[in-house]
Amino acid sequence: MKLRIHRALIEQMDLKKNFADVNDPKQRAVLREKTQKAVLDILNTEDTSGLLPTRDLKAQMVKEVLDEALGLGPLEDLLADDVVTEIMVNARDQIYIERAGKVMLSKVTFSSEQQMMNVIERIVTPLGRRVDEKVPFVDARLRDGSRVHIIIPPLALRGPTLTIRKFPKRRFDAKDLIGFGTMTEEISDFLRYCVEARLNIIISGGTGSGKTTLLNVLSNFIPVNERIITVEDSAELQLGQTHIVRLETRPKNIEGEGEVTVRDLVKNCLRMRPDRIVVGECRDGAALDMLQAMNTGHDGSLTTVHSNSPRECIGRLETLCLMAGIGLPSRAIKETISSAVNIIIQENRLNDGSRKIVAITELSGMQGDVVTLQDIFVFKQEGLDKRRRVIGRFVPTGFIPKFVEEMEASGMKISRGLFAGK
Repeated sequence: MKLRIHRALIEQMDLKKNFADVNDPKQRAVLREKTQKAVLDILNTEDTSGLLPTRDLKAQMVKEVLDEALGLGPLEDLLADDVVTEIMVNARDQIYIERAGKVMLSKVTFSSEQQMMNVIERIVTPLGRRVDEKVPFVDARLRDGSRVHIIIPPLALRGPTLTIRKFPKRRFDAKDLIGFGTMTEEISDFLRYCVEARLNIIISGGTGSGKTTLLNVLSNFIPVNERIITVEDSAELQLGQTHIVRLETRPKNIEGEGEVTVRDLVKNCLRMRPDRIVVGECRDGAALDMLQAMNTGHDGSLTTVHSNSPRECIGRLETLCLMAGIGLPSRAIKETISSAVNIIIQENRLNDGSRKIVAITELSGMQGDVVTLQDIFVFKQEGLDKRRRVIGRFVPTGFIPKFVEEMEASGMKISRGLFAGK
């Protein structure tokens, strides 16, 4: 029945053209209203005896056809669920979701691989992208900013697969992260001091640990009178300041040309008189350009790196710098890292699904060929409660970072008791 209605709808309306051309929310609402009327007209002409016995079932049929014709089919309900943060389609009949930090199997499925491919085409076509045997994987972004990664056969052996990391509908602030248990009010205040004092900060963490969310919160600590340049692979940052320029990378086009990388944009933003440079993630030779910017007067820069500890972050940065292909010796790279970066904030996703800052670490110089690190605050896990949630507390190590004197000299009032747990 639903298939017949969908076919009749395609005959009446050029949905593919309409969908590709309409990106404005108001125009899309008009198109959806027209489509809904067309569906109802088709339903009224169908012999629905015994098929749609109630008004509720009829409304459900209209919704499903609209989702299939104009939306992303069975994924629409998951996208509308604010508690769902990630959607992982392993195969057309196996869709996992992350809900409140926990991964679980959803009851939602695609009716066929063809239906799934139709949804994939609906994602990539308005972006001028394609996914086929020649280009079997693609990164894209939905209208709401959610990130999508798609892989199709022959690379994906069980059929098309896609992963959607949803974009939050509102900007989280420090109070939200305190409420989530990601950090305490004292740590939030300390990090605000660090941003205002123009320290160079790297947020380290694994996939899904909350690095981008924390980067967004810290970036919003930047004073409103400063010029901020952001560089991202996929625009996710939601800064509240007005003096801001947002730059986003561009993938290769269908002909394999026109790519613009993070490194290209970092080099360009240095010519744009930035007070602050915020890079969504350093993942290649752009790390070297970022470190050199930090070392040449662009204090107060922020970025993230994929790594599982502050010590591992140093090694990761060294590897990324080598990817720049300049041929710097290892010691020179380590000296660059040591002089450029003030603190590393380590954020991890714990076993209960919660995201927490587990260490704030100062880079205190070099000892031989080793970058010396000193923890300022650490999270100590003390067990699990009856609901298997992590129990723990944030504790200072007693170490007073060397930049505190500079903060005090500039007029900042920061209690040294903070570093002693007082």
